[in-house]
This record gives sequence, C-alpha cells and structure tokens, in this order.
Amino acid sequence: MNRLSVVDEIFLRAHRGMGTPIALQGIWRTADPVEPELLHRIHAALSIGPLGRRVIRSRVPGARPRWQTNSQSRPLELAEHPIPAALLLDWADRQGSELDPEFGPGWRLAAAALDDGGYAIALTCSHALADGRAVALAVDHALAGTPLAAPLAGHSDWADARRQWRTVLGGTVRALRHGIPDRPAPPAKRAASREPHDTTRPRRSDPTTTRSAVLRIPARDWNRVAVAYGGTANSLFVHLMANMLWDSGFPSDTIVASLPVDTRDEPRVDNDMAMTEIAITRDDAPLTIRRKARAAYEHRMTSPGGMPEELLQVIPDRWAYKLAKGAGERDILCSNIGTLPDSLLTLGPHACTGVAARAIHPGLRADDLPRTRLSGYLTRIADEYTLSVVSLDPDAVRDNAALRDLAGAALSDLRLDATRW
Repeated sequence: MNRLSVVDEIFLRAHRGMGTPIALQGIWRTADPVEPELLHRIHAALSIGPLGRRVIRSRVPGARPRWQTNSQSRPLELAEHPIPAALLLDWADRQGSELDPEFGPGWRLAAAALDDGGYAIALTCSHALADGRAVALAVDHALAGTPLAAPLAGHSDWADARRQWRTVLGGTVRALRHGIPDRPAPPAKRAASREPHDTTRPRRSDPTTTRSAVLRIPARDWNRVAVAYGGTANSLFVHLMANMLWDSGFPSDTIVASLPVDTRDEPRVDNDMAMTEIAITRDDAPLTIRRKARAAYEHRMTSPGGMPEELLQVIPDRWAYKLAKGAGERDILCSNIGTLPDSLLTLGPHACTGVAARAIHPGLRADDLPRTRLSGYLTRIADEYTLSVVSLDPDAVRDNAALRDLAGAALSDLRLDATRW
C-alpha cells in the first residue's frame, strides 16, 4: 500500500532514535572479482525498483504518512582496496550508516574485493522500507525482472484521516468497556559493563556493540537432524538459538523467543509481517518447540489491553514510542526468512559462493541495549541453509570469533558440520 503501516512507523521511529536501530542486509560472495559495469547495472535496477521511495508526512491530523517514489540513490560504493576476508562482516556492519528513509535514500549498495581473490556485495536498507523477505524480493526483481504485486491504491489524506480516526475511536470505546487497560511495563534497561578506565568516557555510539557470524550448513543434514528430533527446519533453528544463548551464560531457565511471521499473500516489498512469541525451557526439544510455535502462530502479538494498534499512528511520535517501546523484543529473535529466489545464486556470469541475509544495528549504544541478546536469521538457497547470527550482548560474547565458536559448538552438539564465513 502507499501508506505506512503501524510496523513501518515503529521502524521509522527507531531510525530517528526512538527504539533499537535496525537495517536489513543481504550479502553475496563470489570466488572472483565482479566487473564494475555489472554492479552499476544492478545499482541502476535497484534505483528504479521498489526500494526507491521515501516517506512523505501529511499535514492532515490522523492521516498516515505515505510513500513517494524517490529515484535518487546513494552512489554505488566500491572499496578502494581489497579488505581481509576475515573482516568481511566488520566491513558489512559499517554499511548501515547514514540511511534515511524519510529525507534521502534509505538503501545502499556497496562492494569490495577480498584479499582471498573473492568479492563481496552488500545491499543494506532501512527496516522502515522493507522486511527480510521483501529485500530478497527486491533483489530478485532487480536481477531477474520477477514481477511484484502493485502497491494498493491509497485514499486522499482527508479520507485516510477519517478512516484512521473511526478505527481508533471505535476500537478504543470497545476496549474501554473492559476497563482502563494497565500501562505496559517498559522493558528493563540493559547496558554493557565498562572497564574501570572507561567509566569517565562520554556516552557515544559503540561500533563494537554487536558481534556477527555467518555459517553454511548442507540442507540435507539440517533436515535430517530436524526429522530425527521430531521437529522441523524452523523448530530446529529456534532450538539452536536458545541453546546458544544458554551456552553464552544466560542465567534464566526460560528463554522467551520472538518469532516474526510473514503475512504477505502476494510478492510485495514492504513490512508485511507480524510477531508472535514462545517460552522455551531447558527441557524443550525441536518437537516441543514445533508444537509451541504452531500454537503461537494463531495468537499474534497485539497492542496492550485490546486497544487498536492504529492509535500509535494518530498520537505524537514520542507518545507512540513510549507506548510501543520494546514491542517485539524478547530474549532471542529467530527470523526464518525462508527460501531465497534462485536468481540470487549468480551475479551475471559469476556464481555466488555464499548468500546471507540478516539485520544490523547501526549506531546501537552500549549503554542502551535492547532486551534481545541474540538474533538469528535463517535462509535456504539451493541445497544449503545459511545461518546469520548477531549478538547484542558484548559482555557475554567478546568478539566475532567468539560468536562463531559459540554457533559452531551448538551445531556440533546437534551433529551438524558448518562452513564458517
């Protein structure tokens, strides 16, 4: 649709500093260099594609912001010198800065030669523009011309405002029949510890707040293990993520997992998703997690007290932020993005040796961490699963190598071998 959804606006507020900053990222690796001419063609196709849009706010009270086509884009960024392959994810983490879905381009395409002779390409976009599945669809559209569903026609600002106010007022009256809902408890504030010599430093963004790892697992092995445990590929993923958190020192015997649910019925580039949650105990296995997840998908997260979620779109941003603060954040995030289009297996004549999708958190401060301590993103392409993991707990996971080891050990416990990026 050409109006922002409630989820779009939550991510837009986060981009403006009210919430955890999030950008989506797809990374491709090839064994040989990719010609600049090919990269410029891909960049041009993305520029006129569905990511080429920005937010326009309405002056009519209650009318939702709308999307407007924005053909201006950041120039293709080519690294001047090869980067160490071992530092690929550090380079990719830096691509999330200065994205602006409201006043400028909200996405960036960057590429770099690697010192092992290979090449890396990263597409990074603000989460306000798209969710993980949508980024894959946008790339498929740019590479293969795969058609996308047309945006739904929108109403005028005045018509949209009338619709919003009817929904909010009617929903609020129905909710208040059951009494005034309790104010949602704000999430507990979390901050990384500092060494004694760091305590006098001013508050600032910490570029090393998050840790990253990417691992590749043969699909036949992953599915075999899932079946052996009576689960599915997805419940095995959630089980693995929970075990990783416990192995990192998480003290509680219960872990609450946030599970995004793709709600699109057509291939459309937007934030077409809902959230649900499950509680996982140390006794749970892929079989029981499968049952819990199946039940949870029938009961998605909603606004507190049955209040209409559209309320967040008609009140001032700072009020909306306080009401929705921490929405969707749990101890772990397990995002199963699903099977990626085959078009992502090649870039022109170049076969991709790896394709990963994940979220990054540009500008996340070490003194203002979210509840989420560990995020995982699972994709499948051809005969391989790719697991991208991001730790948001710098006290528990000291660097990227520690996170790779943590993931590798958890996979090994399940008798799964992985290739590390």
